[in-house]
Amino acid sequence: MTRVALSLVLVAATYLLMLASADPVDAATALVVAAVTLAVFRRFLFPGGERTGPGLLSRAVAFPAFALAVLRDITLGTWHVALIVLHLRPLVAPGIVAVPFGERSRTGVLVGAFVATLSPGEFLVDVDEERRVVLLHVIDASDPDDVRRQHDRFYDRFQKKVFP
Repeated sequence: MTRVALSLVLVAATYLLMLASADPVDAATALVVAAVTLAVFRRFLFPGGERTGPGLLSRAVAFPAFALAVLRDITLGTWHVALIVLHLRPLVAPGIVAVPFGERSRTGVLVGAFVATLSPGEFLVDVDEERRVVLLHVIDASDPDDVRRQHDRFYDRFQKKVFP
């Protein structure tokens, strides 16, 4: 029940932020929109069965470190791409790397792929559920094992605690 209530508040808050409004009528509309959205997509957002992974409090505590790690990756990726675009560093071996899912949940795979795409220099190509890999186009695929290690290390250190 707390997942639903928290989701309702977060969707409504997002709606209000998009409107840039704190008007009570807009807040009521936001709650209605959030409730309808959550009701329509309930099966997708809250699949049945036993819930696994960390609780809400431990996720909230781990989220700032996750967000800072994402910002660090975005900054480093931007710097790396800028050096290549300015011809200060050569473009060596761009290519596609298959990164295995491992123990990630469906949400964990989606969040990991989204986070990878946020950082310049990496782009999600496909999620191959049969092979259980995420295909990423990376600006430096000269060492695919290193790319996989970096993604596994990021997952283990930051993402697993928030989005397993």
